[in-house]
Amino acid sequence: VQLVESGGGVVQAGGSLRLSCTASGFTSVDYTIGWFRQVPGQTREPLVCISRSGRTRYYSDSVNDRFSIARDNAKNMVYLQMNNLKLEDTAVYYCARERDLNSWYRLLGEWGQGTQVTVSS
Repeated sequence: VQLVESGGGVVQAGGSLRLSCTASGFTSVDYTIGWFRQVPGQTREPLVCISRSGRTRYYSDSVNDRFSIARDNAKNMVYLQMNNLKLEDTAVYYCARERDLNSWYRLLGEWGQGTQVTVSS
């Protein structure tokens, strides 16, 4: 089982980034996959996930009107489109899997190594 995040980088406030999560070693279509972020020294913050059927669920009011999630089951990919980025979005972003949509936010499944997003002023 492997989840690999990519697409992070440095972006100015107000800019956009698209993160990608590549799933391998399992049938990704059988899982809810989503994104969370973590700032060193702080707790993990679930952001948004997408179910096998494409249902989305947001867990953070700070991103639900700026970030969107999509998945391409044929490519085993999940994307996080981040728009109007703010300084406080700076964090390491991870994708994580869970079989049950309703349990995803607990982050008890596997996740990748993360990708750094830095928003500069």
